[in-house]
Amino acid sequence: MANQEPDLVEVVKDGIYLIRFNRPKRKNAFNDKIMLGLAPALERAASNPDAAIAVITGTGDYFTSGNDLSNFAKGAGSGGGGGASDKKGETNLEQLAQAANGSFNRLVKALINFPKPLVAIVNGPAVGIGVTMLGLCDVVYATNRAIFHAPFVSLAQAPEGCSSFLFPRIMGPGKAAEVLLFGKKVTADEACKLGLVTEVFPDEHMDQIWPRLHQWAKLPPVAMMRAKGLMRAHLKDKLHEVNDLECKALGESWTTEEFMTALMKFFTRKSKL
Repeated sequence: MANQEPDLVEVVKDGIYLIRFNRPKRKNAFNDKIMLGLAPALERAASNPDAAIAVITGTGDYFTSGNDLSNFAKGAGSGGGGGASDKKGETNLEQLAQAANGSFNRLVKALINFPKPLVAIVNGPAVGIGVTMLGLCDVVYATNRAIFHAPFVSLAQAPEGCSSFLFPRIMGPGKAAEVLLFGKKVTADEACKLGLVTEVFPDEHMDQIWPRLHQWAKLPPVAMMRAKGLMRAHLKDKLHEVNDLECKALGESWTTEEFMTALMKFFTRKSKL
């Protein structure tokens, strides 16, 4: 049997540290291996002397469909019998929420602290964390078939990835509200006009991005890091503060009845498809 690639692929070549979400059959949803592995991958990219820039992308048709919520559904299903069973389910959910909250916090911290140029190549639809993390990238390229969707409120969750602070700065408070509060789906061209995406490429010409990246990878690496550090210096402490606030709100939302109801509706709809 051929060796399967891991859920999170890391490749260093020609001055570029490539990080690729690799669960194409699950639309690159963030399971524990991706969620817990992405921050260390970014830390390795930051310290790797052979990498001047880093690139994040996905395998197949999706960039990522966001956080895999199946663990929460399993946790919710462990209760429901009344008495001790309900209490056990509540405990499981609280433990899951605490663990997920910690992994989210570490991931966003790694994105905030990443010292080198970070480029996202959005190769398809992006959902949830796949949208919010883009605000912490330096450059975002997208295929013209990408759709951006942040359905936090419909799933009774709080936004993360510093999006509650960055999105109003990037696209204005009204447009940010449409995306984060009301879950408006945004096309690649719309995301580019809003400032979330740097440039949109026809899907059949996504390979045109790479010569540009290879050229950038030859630039003086210390000078690039110095320039990025200056661009981020006045925001860094604020971003860490926002991350902590968002993760606290997110962890609280995961233990609410409102979230459990929304989650069960979500998986019921999926099972009927």
